[in-house]
Parts: sequence; structure tokens; C-alpha cells
Amino acid sequence: MEKIVVTGSAGRIGSLVAETLIARGNQVIGVDLQPSRLNIEGYQHVQCRFDNHEALVELLQGVDVVVHTGAMMSWHPKDNSAMFHANVTATQWLLDAAAKQQVRRFVFASSGEVYPEVKAKTLPVTEEAACNPISFYGLTKKMGEELVNFYQQKGLETVILRFPHTQSIAEILDEASFFSGPRFFLTGKIRQLHFFGNHALADTLERTYMADGQPKMIVQHGSADGLPYMMHIADVRDTANGVVLAVTHPAAANETFNLGPDDVVEFDKALPLMAEIMQLPLVNVEMPGPAVRFITSNQNIKTLLGYQPQHNFLSMINEAASLREDARHGNK
Repeated sequence: MEKIVVTGSAGRIGSLVAETLIARGNQVIGVDLQPSRLNIEGYQHVQCRFDNHEALVELLQGVDVVVHTGAMMSWHPKDNSAMFHANVTATQWLLDAAAKQQVRRFVFASSGEVYPEVKAKTLPVTEEAACNPISFYGLTKKMGEELVNFYQQKGLETVILRFPHTQSIAEILDEASFFSGPRFFLTGKIRQLHFFGNHALADTLERTYMADGQPKMIVQHGSADGLPYMMHIADVRDTANGVVLAVTHPAAANETFNLGPDDVVEFDKALPLMAEIMQLPLVNVEMPGPAVRFITSNQNIKTLLGYQPQHNFLSMINEAASLREDARHGNK
């Protein structure tokens, strides 16, 4: 039985990683700002901020593996300082504590934002692609990776996982969700645009498509090329399984992997089915610039670790539809 620390353990991915590791016979200590989602034997939860380096050293005493999924994700400039501390400073403290306590392996959750995938010069995006992030979040993740690589050179065994966009079944058809809202729903997109200060475009969308007051779903296109958006959307269960492989598989040592699904979601093909399920009109919306369109290769993790996603976006939609129907009829 190994003793494993999972940061971000109250999140969607971290909690599932912790639960899976416990089911495999490990002892897990979860660390998060938020209260625990788990109440199971073999799990201990530490609710705290990453603001005490010495406390982290003490926390990792006798720990075999650290899984660092905890992070702050934001695209608003006001959050940059807090994001730097959460994603860079805290990562360095944790790496230093892991090295001092001679932790066997350190697994770091990075992101496709380090490339970034939306600006890829060649497709599919592989781990060898240049990393030139354009968002501050992506920059903090790249800096986190550089810290991980530095400590790896000093003798700490590490694994870097570049996460895809990940959603749970409950989020996909939820207009209020952080990810699905602005990606698939008109009101969610308008709300996001206002949040980022793009009031002119938000007002244009509202004036053009919301005159009748009826909620709608959207297929986003790039105004520069007229193409529909296309990207990977992973099931949280597959992402968590990939993390567990990075913890347990010998061949993962000191490697960097894209952790993503096999299929790519073409918005113009997926949204009609989603709109039919939601019984909402579907409209085409032009967004400034070229369309977000990328394909990321997961071949490396499949070849070296035997990773195989169990869910595609169609199955996720169908499962979300069943969940929604059960909720409508009061089923549990």
C-alpha cells in the first residue's frame, strides 16, 4: 500500500483520482481549499491554502507519490497574481518538499494551454510541439513544467500530463456550467463576453439573436475563415484514469504526455443533437478571428502506458441526456 497525496482533491478530477487510488488499495491524503467530496475509508482530507512551505514538507513525510492536480484557472487579468502563486510558487514549494522527503514520483497536471493548441502551426499537436503560451494561465503551466523538469534533473522522478478540456456528464447540458455555458449556449456566451469586458460583441449577439427572449444553443464559427469550431472534450473519468496510470505505470517515469480523448468534437455536427435534446433553437454565431480548430495526439500515452479512453463525446451527450431525463422525472 502506497501513501499518496492528491492536491485539488475536492475538484472533479482530483476527487475521482483519489477515489480510484483508494479502490486500488492505497492510502490517500487529499489537499484542497474546499471541503472534501469524499467520505470513504482510506482517505484523509486536509483543507488549507498553499501558503506555508514548512507545513508542506511535514505533510509529505512518509509519502510515496504526489499527484498535483490543484491549480487556479482564469483568463481574467485581475487574477494573474493569485494564479502565479497558486500555479507557480505553490508548485515550487511542493516540488521542494517532495525532493526533501524523497517522494518516489511527482505527477504534475499541466495543460494544452502551454502550446497553446488553439495556435498550433501543425496538426495533430504532439508533445514535441513548441510551447509558446498566449494566456497567463498557459504561461503559469509552462513555468510549472519547467520547475518539474528542473527537479527531475536533480533526481526527483516526475510525470507531466497535459490535460485536455475535460467535462463531467452533469456539465455538458448545463447552461450555467463554467465550461459548457459559454461554449454551447447563447446566454452563457453573452455572459462570458460581458465578464471579459467585450460588451460590444455581447450586445451584438443579444440584439441579433435574443430579440424573442428565447434561449438558444450556438455553433461558433470563426469570422476570418467561416469554419466551425473543433476541439477535444474529454470525459472526467478518462482523464482521472490517465492520471492513475501516470501514478502507477513504470514506463511513465520522467515522461510528458498529452492526456486526451481519441475523438475530436466538430461543433457543427455535435450541436444539432444537443439542441434536439434540449429542445432549443440552434443558431450559427461568428466569433472574431479564425475558428478554434485543433487536433491533439494522444498516441504517446497510448503506446507507452496502454491508455485507452472509454468515452467519446457522443456517448457523453447520450449519458447526459439520460441524466437530464431522470432528473426531469425525479428519478435517482
